[in-house]
Amino acid sequence: MKTDSKLRHDVLEELQWDPGIDANEIGVAVKEGVVTLAGDVSRYGEKMAAERAVKRVYGVKAVANDLRVRIHSPMQRTDPEIATAALHVLKWDGSIPAEQITVTVREGHVILEGTVEGQYHKEAAGCAVRNLVGVKDVTNSIHVKILPTRAEVKEQIEAAFLRSAEIDARRVSVDTHDGQVVLRGHVRSWAERGEAERAAWAAPGVGDVKNELIVTP
Repeated sequence: MKTDSKLRHDVLEELQWDPGIDANEIGVAVKEGVVTLAGDVSRYGEKMAAERAVKRVYGVKAVANDLRVRIHSPMQRTDPEIATAALHVLKWDGSIPAEQITVTVREGHVILEGTVEGQYHKEAAGCAVRNLVGVKDVTNSIHVKILPTRAEVKEQIEAAFLRSAEIDARRVSVDTHDGQVVLRGHVRSWAERGEAERAAWAAPGVGDVKNELIVTP
């Protein structure tokens, strides 16, 4: 087990290592494996990049992302400008069904809505808009259409876990009901927890994933 001091050191090193993050503007506090990020960043994409960087560090149990997005004058954009840019970037990405997604922008806060066939499309849409200039926050309210429940969903997810080099399938249990998947058990890191959830979302017939996995380094 890492001490909080050692974990904080590793988190700071990981933030410094990521070229997309200005680590000098980010404060890090650690208590019993829970990492809190504070400070100001200039882009919403940088805020999320910092959170992903922390989750890559072994020993992190949870992350409280209190970073504030403060847009400097040269990067200020009006809501109509952000909305237009968001529509363009969604249409230019061939993996996103842009015609099924609506965009609303309020004071730099982008809200995505609509219905898509899979979680991949929802995640791709969120990723496409979060790095746009002027965006302060993104709420991804896109609904994933639930396909007919298939008896082999549980089997397919468990098989995916066994194939993964990042997941210890022996410590994870999978329950399915009416398109919802519930993951329970223990994982070694926050990254492993996230990988298990991504694998579950990839299975056909999944409309929701409830991740109850506990991180126990």
